[in-house]
Amino acid sequence: MELEFYHYAIIIIGSAVAGFINTLAGNGSAITLSILTEIVGLPGTIANATNRVGITFQTSASTWAFYKNGKLDIKRSWQPIFFISLGAIAGIFLAVWVSNEQFKQVFRFMMVFMLFAILIKPKRWLQKTDPDKKVNPWIAIPLFLALGFYGGFIQMGMGVMFLIVMVLIARYNIIDANVLKSFVVALYTIVALGIFHWQGLIDWKIGGLMAIGQTAGGWWTANFASNYPQADVWAYRVLIVVVIGAILNMFGFFRWMLELF
Repeated sequence: MELEFYHYAIIIIGSAVAGFINTLAGNGSAITLSILTEIVGLPGTIANATNRVGITFQTSASTWAFYKNGKLDIKRSWQPIFFISLGAIAGIFLAVWVSNEQFKQVFRFMMVFMLFAILIKPKRWLQKTDPDKKVNPWIAIPLFLALGFYGGFIQMGMGVMFLIVMVLIARYNIIDANVLKSFVVALYTIVALGIFHWQGLIDWKIGGLMAIGQTAGGWWTANFASNYPQADVWAYRVLIVVVIGAILNMFGFFRWMLELF
């Protein structure tokens, strides 16, 4: 379709908000995928592929900002990095051939579960990372592979699930978990871009516009999270708001409110 001026504004502003949400919490793809499918009108498979352009640039910018602020420790986190990336590659190949539209119907119920997981131990999200915590590999490896597979396949909601696993099971602080999330997602979305481009599924013009907004949002938020003393508190609050908002949206609450008024 031919883009109008308001399309450019919505794409860039919306993707900047998504970059902020993705870096501090997760599920920013709920915004970008809605823009791509509902406003721009891309088919689901092409929207899923095009969405990865902005994510690649956003997570790369966020990772670089975290690294420059001394927040990234790759050596300590090699296990989740390796196995999540491995699972993601398998999910990416599946996304090339299989539509994820039906899975999205199940996703709203998963978000309800995620909300309970986030609220059940609020103090745990604000504690410092436990460097001595060793997760049983029989639990950790399948969990990391499954997490990566989901992220490679659909991406939407990956950030929230990543934080739940890394905070509640691996005992990371929410900011440290966000740092690792940015790095891992940057790794496998670079691979995803190559595969989706090879299959001709990416709209590079629209993806490039999203990359502008998401890069700006991700870069600013990563610097904020690295230097603001209460960033973990705000990250936790944003995470709760994002998940509640996603649940209400998926169950049609906002559509009902618009029709009511």
